[in-house]
Amino acid sequence: MTDTHNTPEALPAPGSFLAQAEAMGIVFEGDEVERFGRYLALLLDANARMNLTSITDPEEAWTRHILDSLSLMSVLSEMPDGARVADVGAGGGAPGLPLAIAMPHLRFTLIEATGKKAAFLRDAAAALGCTNVEVVADRAEALGQDHRLHRESYDAVIARAVGRVAVVAELCAPLAKVGGVVALIKGAKADEELVEAKPALHALHVVCAGVVPTPTGRIVVLEKARKTPRAYPRRPGEPKRAPLGVVRSESPRADADAGR
Repeated sequence: MTDTHNTPEALPAPGSFLAQAEAMGIVFEGDEVERFGRYLALLLDANARMNLTSITDPEEAWTRHILDSLSLMSVLSEMPDGARVADVGAGGGAPGLPLAIAMPHLRFTLIEATGKKAAFLRDAAAALGCTNVEVVADRAEALGQDHRLHRESYDAVIARAVGRVAVVAELCAPLAKVGGVVALIKGAKADEELVEAKPALHALHVVCAGVVPTPTGRIVVLEKARKTPRAYPRRPGEPKRAPLGVVRSESPRADADAGR
C-alpha cells in the first residue's frame, strides 16, 4: 500500500514531453504538470513492491503513461461537466488518473479487479487530491451485469493495454450508456483487430466511429447504438478465453500490453 505520508518527490517533466503536448494542442493549467510528476513518482515507487508497469525509465514514463493517457482528451473534450467515465482494467492508473488531473470536471471510476492494485489507486488518488475519482475493486464482467450501479451508466468507457478489440469491447460496451462512447488506446495492429472484431461489435450493438492516430499510438472509438443484449458480458474470464466471433484456440496478447 502506498504511504501517502511519505510521498516520493515528483518527477520533473522532460522538455520532450512538454513539446509533444504542445504539438497536440494540450494546454496545462495550475499545478497539473507537477501532479503528473507526483503520480509517476508514486507509480514507480510502488512498482518496486508490486507489478504495476514494465516502464521504469522516467523520461519514457512521461511519454508512455502521461502523454499516451492525455491523447484521449480529444475524444472526451466535448463531455459535459459531471459526465461519468469508466477506466476498465485501470492497473497502475493510466489513463484514468492523468485524465482525472487534466479534466477535473469529469468523474472517473477506475475499475481494477486486483486488490493490491486497487488499493494503490485509492491511495494515489488521495495523495494527488483527485476528488473526482472512485476506485471499484471488481471485474468488468461482474460490473457489466450490475444493472443497479454500473451497467449502461457511463458516458464514456476507456481502456488501455487490456486486450484485443474483440475482447475489450465486450468488457466495455455494457458499461456505456446508449449514445455513449468506448475509446480504446491501441497500437499498430488496431486495423487488424477491428477486422477481427466485426462480429463482436455487431453482437454488442456498437459501431466503429473511427481510428484516431496519436503520437503514441492509435485510439479506436466505438459508439454505442443500442442497448447491449442481456447475455453480455459473459461470465468472468470467458471474453478473454473465447472472444466473440473469433475462431481460434486462444486469444493473442494485446498489441498494447507493453504499454503498461
